[in-house]
Amino acid sequence: MVIYTNVIGGVKMKSVARMALTPNMELGEPVLSYKGDLLYSAGTVLDKIIIARLERYSIMSVMIKEPADYAVTHFEKIRISKEFIHFEEVYTNNLNAYKYMIGTFIETGTPVNIDYLLQIHDNIFKCAHSNEYLLDMLYYMLPSEDDMTYAHTLDAALISKVFGIWLGLSNEDIKTLTLCGFFYDIGKLKIPNSIIWKEGKLADFEFNCMKKHTTLGYDLIKHQKVNEHVLNATLMHHERLDGSGYPMHLQDEDIDVFAKYIAIVDSYDAMTSARTYRAALNPYQVIASFEENGLERYDESIIYPILTHIASDQLGRTVHLSNDVTGIVMVNNPNNLSRPMVKDESDKVYDLSTLPDLSIVAIL
Repeated sequence: MVIYTNVIGGVKMKSVARMALTPNMELGEPVLSYKGDLLYSAGTVLDKIIIARLERYSIMSVMIKEPADYAVTHFEKIRISKEFIHFEEVYTNNLNAYKYMIGTFIETGTPVNIDYLLQIHDNIFKCAHSNEYLLDMLYYMLPSEDDMTYAHTLDAALISKVFGIWLGLSNEDIKTLTLCGFFYDIGKLKIPNSIIWKEGKLADFEFNCMKKHTTLGYDLIKHQKVNEHVLNATLMHHERLDGSGYPMHLQDEDIDVFAKYIAIVDSYDAMTSARTYRAALNPYQVIASFEENGLERYDESIIYPILTHIASDQLGRTVHLSNDVTGIVMVNNPNNLSRPMVKDESDKVYDLSTLPDLSIVAIL
């Protein structure tokens, strides 16, 4: 029986009746005898012997640490929050509805109900109290292998709206971009999962097969009641400004602007989604990847405002550096957004833009 919860020194604990104690629970406060003698210190992990001793001393209840006390990183804290638990339930229910609708379309050609598709999106989107928090919660969604492609496109639709808002797009353009997110990778449902989600580098024949998802997707939706931007985003989202993309090796002005938007959404979602072979990248690692590998391949007028917004959201956050130092993000460097200025507990400031051997490895 839990009697009540309490927050002491920023640590959330609950008072648990002795009869409800079980081994491996951890004491949140010291336990004293009726004479005031210390029986057990805070942090003591209970076992059967300790629980029996508490009974002998007639201890009626003790303070036990809650799971939140063990969360270390920012994202771990989100994962155990009540808001995330609710979000996960709503997300899963709507992912199943989306999967059924798109799966039926793929198998039978039944037209996709666009209004219902947008309702699925809105059901999930409204569960987050801010756009930034929505991205944080998506970071911790872990779909099953069978759902990964569906979840990828659902996530892309949600991320598309956030990025559209950040870019100041009109409501109509945000709606179009959201639909681009839902449809652009639908062709991957025609490619074996063993290729789409393969760990490591694809063989040449596998990569050539995977690249067909752009044209396969275009062929799937070209008769749907979607506008030209959605069709172009499906066909062109792997085109790059320098002509290095596929399937047509288009350059800059030949690429639909919505395909440029979706190219960034696609890369962002790929980097922030956990895979069997790696953890999801943290925001600064995502920014660094774009800075190192992609700025010349994406439209700078689109990607820079998005990366700036992501970096700005990290100001004031506690971060862990690769040299095992913990500090607070104080100032972002506009010309090197992945490498801000961080102040540690002794007030020493690390300007990461001048310290190439240091990096942010975790957001706490």
